[in-house]
Amino acid sequence: MSGIYIHIPFCLSKCAYCGFYSKPSLKQKDAFREALGREIVSRKDYLHGEPVETVYFGGGTPSLLMVDEIGALLDLIKKHYELAPDPEITLEANPDTLSLEYLKGLRALGVNRLSIGIQSFFDNDLKYLSRRHDSQHARQCVKMAKDTGFENISIDLIYGLPTSDADQWNKNLDLFFEMNVPHLSAYALTLEPNSILTKQIDLGKALPVNEEDAVRDYEILCRRAAENGFLHYEISNFCKPQHQSRHNSSYWSHIPYAGFGPSAHSFDGVSRQWNSSSLDWYNQKIESESLTPEQQYNEYVMLKLRTMWGIDLKYIKRELGERFSTHCERQAEPLITQGRLSKTREFLYLTDNQMLFADGVAEMLFW
Repeated sequence: MSGIYIHIPFCLSKCAYCGFYSKPSLKQKDAFREALGREIVSRKDYLHGEPVETVYFGGGTPSLLMVDEIGALLDLIKKHYELAPDPEITLEANPDTLSLEYLKGLRALGVNRLSIGIQSFFDNDLKYLSRRHDSQHARQCVKMAKDTGFENISIDLIYGLPTSDADQWNKNLDLFFEMNVPHLSAYALTLEPNSILTKQIDLGKALPVNEEDAVRDYEILCRRAAENGFLHYEISNFCKPQHQSRHNSSYWSHIPYAGFGPSAHSFDGVSRQWNSSSLDWYNQKIESESLTPEQQYNEYVMLKLRTMWGIDLKYIKRELGERFSTHCERQAEPLITQGRLSKTREFLYLTDNQMLFADGVAEMLFW
């Protein structure tokens, strides 16, 4: 099995915190669509005929594409790739781009999962993040999606905001749980080096970020999610049983995927390649690397440690060799003793509290 990711690099405006590649203009959309179509066709052999189980439109703001433009891309994929039965087809959307008519059109195309970038249900937070929608529209768009027949919906929220406190974060979560949506992606506010928000904070024009606020909100999040029957299946992702993002889960399980569009990455099992983060150079400049066994081990450890399933020592021994599984067990011993890592049978994993320090733990296990 395999997956396809399509990066749509357009936005109506750039959010202050965003570190993803995007352009706050639609001027190059037609030229981009032509180049994207050529890439989809020209790389049809990249996945070696493996059935495509997931298609993910990310960005940027994919919901800036018209319904027929998304339909044309899906038609190309269906023509040149083998779609598995009942594929998961996800579209990321911003609330200010959604309407009942648009949502009905997506449903008719076969889009069966929405990931809506709410970020907060409170206007002071949205203003700080320079989001285009307001709190009322945030709530309305979720209702519209459900009224249109979407059941598999994910909402993005950001925590650790200096405009919020524990009470407001709890109210954000109250609103989420009341909506009866099966998936939540929740991220700590991170200051990207070249983001607008980072520059504003450096100039004293925006409130600084406090790491202690993020830790407080994360602990609230984990507790509230468990109380409401949500699985914490990846550091930033929570879902009701059987509602994991199949696409994102494939990343963490080393399943091959093809990425199309500027800045998109691809993985065929042993090597990676990525497109230039530039509309001007897109489809002309592709870089790649073959992963050494040591790099494959490090990547497996880093990705699986982010999930509730954790590191499978038997898998490492079977797929990479005994020297890697022995190394992993040896490096894990002091971390387990220190309470920074947990072990059950042949699995190493992180609890909710331990996940806060996943990167540091992974680094200690690296080759």
